[in-house]
Amino acid sequence: MPSLKDLKNRIDTVKSTRKITKAMQMVAAAKLRRAQEAAEMSRPYAERFNAVMAGLASSVGDSEGAPKLLSGTGKDDVHLLVVMTAERGLCGGFNSNIAKLARTHAKDLLSKGKTVKILTVGKKGRDAMRRGYSDHFVGHIDLSDVKRVGYENAREIAQDVLNRFDEGEFDVATIFFSKFENVVTQVPTAQQVIPFETPEGTEAPDALYDYEPSEEAILADLLPRGVATAIFSALLENGASEQGARMSAMDNATRNAGDMIDKLTIEYNRSRQAVITNELIEIISGAEAL
Repeated sequence: MPSLKDLKNRIDTVKSTRKITKAMQMVAAAKLRRAQEAAEMSRPYAERFNAVMAGLASSVGDSEGAPKLLSGTGKDDVHLLVVMTAERGLCGGFNSNIAKLARTHAKDLLSKGKTVKILTVGKKGRDAMRRGYSDHFVGHIDLSDVKRVGYENAREIAQDVLNRFDEGEFDVATIFFSKFENVVTQVPTAQQVIPFETPEGTEAPDALYDYEPSEEAILADLLPRGVATAIFSALLENGASEQGARMSAMDNATRNAGDMIDKLTIEYNRSRQAVITNELIEIISGAEAL
């Protein structure tokens, strides 16, 4: 049975931990508001951009002049998985859920005889994917020094992916991220970006347009931007999801710390009462012996 001093030390330690988790919860709540606004503001642009791309893609179809980013290489033997997670932990299952989805996708591809290559964005994703898939790693992009993710960061990631595609390193590229719905719900998502695939729920515009120059020329310019736009949107969704998950996780940790403090306080009071009772018994026994 722990002594009174041990119980007192444990109570003080848990109280200190509760202060830290409470502070982290408040910081995450403040960051969440900005991150959520950024993610929600990017959605209309991304949806409209994808709609225009879908309309152009349907017009071009499988013509010989279609860009490779749209038509693909003609095969799907080599797959590049771009796994985007956070640089830090303490955010519940946010990082592990994205990594789990990527591992499931990789396992399925390997079972079909495909070649899998993995590019990670975020230290936590790199650490998670290395367990079991270290032989498939082709690169890692470190954003630990970036305080606020911008389009320039997404463009650099997209350029890395596009350069690998131009060099013939892969046939299909898929990004993995977490889509933000609310503080308690973040949905791990896989989205194919090369060759271009219309996201589910995207509708091409009904109106007919005449394009100048040709659809093929416009797509050749828009498709690389489309990859950067998809990655930027995913990074913003990840940012909001990370802060929402961290806020929820720290709130749970704060509540658990409070419950533990209550239990330890009860145990401390009972032990203290037992010590006092034993001392009284000793005093009374000594008095009676006299």
